Amino acid sequence: MNIEFYGAAQTVTGSQHLLTIHGYKILLDCGLYQGRREEASRINRNIHWDAKSIDALVLSHAHIDHAGNIPTLVKNGFSGTIYSTFATRDLCSVMLSDSAMIQMKDARHLLEHKGEYIEPLYTIDDVADALSLFNGIAYEKRFEPVPGVFFTFYDAGHLLGSAIVLIEWQENGIIKKMMFTGDLGRVNRPILRDPVHIGDVDYIISESTYGGRYHENEGDIEAELLDIIHDVVEKRGKLIIPAFSVGKTQELVWYMNNIYNRGLMPKIDVFVDSPLAINATGVFRLHPECFDEQTRKILYRDDDLFAFPGIKYVKDVIESKKINRSGKPAIIIAGSGMCESGRVVHHLIHSIRKPNTTILFLGYNAPYTLGRKIADGEKRVRLMGDYYTVNASVRQLHGLSGHADHTGLIEYLSNRNISAVKKVFLVHGEIESQKILKQSLVEKGFADIMIPAKGDIVTI
Repeated sequence: MNIEFYGAAQTVTGSQHLLTIHGYKILLDCGLYQGRREEASRINRNIHWDAKSIDALVLSHAHIDHAGNIPTLVKNGFSGTIYSTFATRDLCSVMLSDSAMIQMKDARHLLEHKGEYIEPLYTIDDVADALSLFNGIAYEKRFEPVPGVFFTFYDAGHLLGSAIVLIEWQENGIIKKMMFTGDLGRVNRPILRDPVHIGDVDYIISESTYGGRYHENEGDIEAELLDIIHDVVEKRGKLIIPAFSVGKTQELVWYMNNIYNRGLMPKIDVFVDSPLAINATGVFRLHPECFDEQTRKILYRDDDLFAFPGIKYVKDVIESKKINRSGKPAIIIAGSGMCESGRVVHHLIHSIRKPNTTILFLGYNAPYTLGRKIADGEKRVRLMGDYYTVNASVRQLHGLSGHADHTGLIEYLSNRNISAVKKVFLVHGEIESQKILKQSLVEKGFADIMIPAKGDIVTI
């Protein structure tokens, strides 16, 4: 088997890894690269491989940095089957459509206001073509995308439908096993089940997003969130929360629902300003097979975990604009999580210069994204072509991250016969995080660890 690491190699975005085995080519993930706009556009528009030569695509989960460039792959001639869990397939149907709509709307906005035309990466028609190739597979059901190579999905606990992928093939009568973690989730999180352990393997391709970093004590999340909300109410300002519409938004609302049910939520309007979040929440309700036991039990006494008095889900653009015209304190949850596109950009344009505004980030922002610049304290940022001074307060709530932290990664990867692991590849991480994680894995007893660079090809 040859593995070519192209996306999410020494970076945390654009996951793409190509397996070549027995004459067949299988792509693991096909994510959008997110970063500097010109660089991202160039990378995303130019598929690295001959798309027609790829026989199958196996998708770990629906987040845009793992699935977002599938329509471009299909536009370039890919016609094989796309394998994912059922929930991932259903989330992709709303997420990829939303991605196309955002690109088309942003292109129109730039043309109307700046006289600049940028062709969307893909359209709704391209998304429809891509969705026709999906094949949903249940967790822990072995399947064979190409002859002689078997795959199995196990729950990764990161996002609804997210999967750890087990790959099995035979060489010279010997069965070999490789695990691709996709994005590994955290234990004891609300809504989703814990990551499933799958036993001994020969090779591991592991994400490393939180290498060297540790999550806050989960017991503080609701208290910290409530403190931020009280501060915004006191300042009579806006709390703008850039949030991934799928996963982070549902978890955040779940916590707010708990705060309300405990009688602690102050009187404040809460807007989930995202058609995608509304559609994704509907998908969540369709897939209780992904819920943990606690969440399934709650559903018996609370038929809607994502709603409480005072919350409003906003689909209409006119209603979205009214939020900014209101002088009342408000919480605005809007995509995208890294502030690269979507309605959150328009809310930031309206409020980022106001001292009584608070911008709350819920987790990781990739380098060079607008979210990273704001989170890092830059005082002047560019929004839709114009520069704005950042007078808003900026807060972080790391406890909502869907990724395993350094300890979680070490514990998960070490929960097997370490001596049987021939090689570990660390992907989906910044280089400094990967170096720290590598050192800890060496101390645990892993013998051969590689941090592949973009374009590296390894034979195993």
